[in-house]
Amino acid sequence: MRIGVLTGGGDCPGLNAVIRAVVRRGEEGYGQQLVGFRHGWRGVLDGEVTELTVAGTEGLLARGGTVLGTSRTNPLARDDGRAAVREGLAREHVDALVVIGGEDTLGVARALGDDGLACVGVPKTIDNDLSATDVTFGFHTAVQTATDAIDRLHTTAESHDRVMVVEVMGRHAGWLALSAGLAGGADLILVPERPFDIDAVCDHLRHRHDHGANASIVVVAEGAQARRGTLSIQDAGVDEFGHVRLGGVASALAPEIEARTGFETRVTILGHVLRGGTPTAFDRILATRFGLAAIDAAHDGDFGTMVALRGTDIVRVPLADAVRELKTVPSALLDEAAVFSE
Repeated sequence: MRIGVLTGGGDCPGLNAVIRAVVRRGEEGYGQQLVGFRHGWRGVLDGEVTELTVAGTEGLLARGGTVLGTSRTNPLARDDGRAAVREGLAREHVDALVVIGGEDTLGVARALGDDGLACVGVPKTIDNDLSATDVTFGFHTAVQTATDAIDRLHTTAESHDRVMVVEVMGRHAGWLALSAGLAGGADLILVPERPFDIDAVCDHLRHRHDHGANASIVVVAEGAQARRGTLSIQDAGVDEFGHVRLGGVASALAPEIEARTGFETRVTILGHVLRGGTPTAFDRILATRFGLAAIDAAHDGDFGTMVALRGTDIVRVPLADAVRELKTVPSALLDEAAVFSE
């Protein structure tokens, strides 16, 4: 078999570990030829291809980002997109595709799979919002990066008697904000699953100040929204999948807090810092196991599936199940976190 590999959507730590594992098992275990499509689905459409070999993927395990590059290209947004993908794969004599990505990238794979495309999915997102898998690789590293930043912000907030508003990624799901906020000892955690009341936020900060706290940390997911439209958040247009480009809720929230409470308030937007850097040991191992399982599925001809973590086992699930709905934070976990915001 000749297997294609692509990484789509936002980058995250662990992508190169998946690529390395796919190539190692595919070439040495199954005698397959492997090629990488550059910049996600765009590489399939434009013929941007590179050969992948064991020798060429040495040293990738601890390297952040993706050597294949990525993009948010959506072939389904083009009138000829489906045909162009088929032509691109045929041109390179690719028999099957390992698609590494989040809801959008894998959503394209599912749709093209319905047209007969032989593909296997690997779940990737620092938001940890893909259904059918307990954890996505990249999430653990992003949580650790955010936690380290919050740890440092505690001391500078205390030195200046400030409120620090820390914005992390998370469009529809607050897994990253919740996990980093709990691990970093945040005083408030605001997530997309529960619209926040700006009055309640300010009341809580005043209460802390009145009872001796000289600083507060507020962690907010980029997709968090205020109730009743009390805050106006600007956006920067939409991408090819129709998603609003988020970022800026903290910049709207901080001046509102300062104006209402009189507490000096500063903003730290971690943004793409969370996507970069060396993956943690957990993410290196999970990404490697995902890569091995994905190429095994391709070798077995088990297409239209995604590899997933269930407990400690790597299993195969239908791609349709993986992208049917987003995995959001359940109310029980939000209630647990709220104990530390009371």
